[in-house]
Amino acid sequence: MPVHTMKAVRLHEHGGPEVLRYEDAPVPAPRRGEVLVRVHAVGVNPPDWYLRGGMTTMPGRTETTLDLPVIPGTDISGVVAAVAADVDGFAVGDEVFGLLRFPSFEGSAYAQYVAAPASDLARKPGGVDHVHAAGTPMAGLTAWQFLIEAGHDHPSPFQQAPHRPTALGPGMTVLVNGAAGGVGHLALQLAKWRGAQVIAVASGTHEAFLRELGADRFIDYTASHAEELVSDVDLVLDTVGGLDSSRFLRTLKHGGAHFPVFPGSFDPEQTARLGITVSTAQVRSNGAQLAELGRLLEAGTVQVAIDSTFALADARAAHERAARGHIRGKIVLTVA
Repeated sequence: MPVHTMKAVRLHEHGGPEVLRYEDAPVPAPRRGEVLVRVHAVGVNPPDWYLRGGMTTMPGRTETTLDLPVIPGTDISGVVAAVAADVDGFAVGDEVFGLLRFPSFEGSAYAQYVAAPASDLARKPGGVDHVHAAGTPMAGLTAWQFLIEAGHDHPSPFQQAPHRPTALGPGMTVLVNGAAGGVGHLALQLAKWRGAQVIAVASGTHEAFLRELGADRFIDYTASHAEELVSDVDLVLDTVGGLDSSRFLRTLKHGGAHFPVFPGSFDPEQTARLGITVSTAQVRSNGAQLAELGRLLEAGTVQVAIDSTFALADARAAHERAARGHIRGKIVLTVA
């Protein structure tokens, strides 16, 4: 017998975590190119609280088609429940994970069911549970597209040229700022996979965690400034970014690259004089890249750390946890 209603978290207004409402909602029907996924876990990401707080237009877009109520979220892991007639490669019962419809606020992941573009999905890696799989897509694809392969030619809204990763390999040094966070801890592991030496910058409470993931050197930003201790780095990935990101230019060798995940303010004359490339990217859904990440997860080459889990009905508490900051890995919602 078909299921017509489901539980979901919806926004009827914008505001703080208290506006997240757990309630009944219609089960979506998959359209052309889509599958219906019975969701088992949902990754919590910054765009979720940006939408909750009132942002309805992605950077680079001039208008929005969002109407309230809206279901937030983009990262899911679950089981295929139905498949559109034109979709090949997935069947009912397949375990899948994905970053849905990004960049947009139309992922609708905080729910028991979601209609997902098949091109945004990959098979969930064996031996990885739904919680860890749901923590992977946005953070993992951000790290992948910044460091390994962009996978598209769409420039970030904050620069004219498409992002081009630096070819990483043995003998190179990468500094990751914000290394304990969702993107940071995965970027550290991808850089190590490619053979680079990694300097991890985070608060001191994360040192043991980051060394276990392979960090060759650790800098506690609460005790010292990385730009005063480090030089001749090939690449900086600054997952914190923002106005203060330009301080890391001092750590780079001539010809190096600086990749702020959240764009900052840089003097073009200074970067040209130093011979440094500054580039950012806007992560995009990509099932094929996610499948490559899945193979690394299945092999144990890359691990996803889980900061905390909350039931879907407790999405408010998950957002309150995110607001406190100092997150180690990912926050995930579990779906009954």
